[in-house]
Amino acid sequence: MKAKIIQFFGWYGVVAILSAYFLVSFLFIAPGGLAYQLLNFTGSLGIALVAYSKKDMQPLWLNIVWMCIGAVILFRLFFAN
Repeated sequence: MKAKIIQFFGWYGVVAILSAYFLVSFLFIAPGGLAYQLLNFTGSLGIALVAYSKKDMQPLWLNIVWMCIGAVILFRLFFAN
């Protein structure tokens, strides 16, 4: 059961990041906007969970950095105005 939940979050991550890229590329959302940043942050979290569970370090660290970037931008969106 635990493996299925982790896989669910991983697939969510893939869909979220691809959706964010699609939506920005076709100008449906702004690259600096909340929707884009939330999709990227939560998507990278989902992929990082799968990478961690499989002890796959390259995608884990890529997504940790991606989450950190997203966290900084989200912090700025919520608190720096």
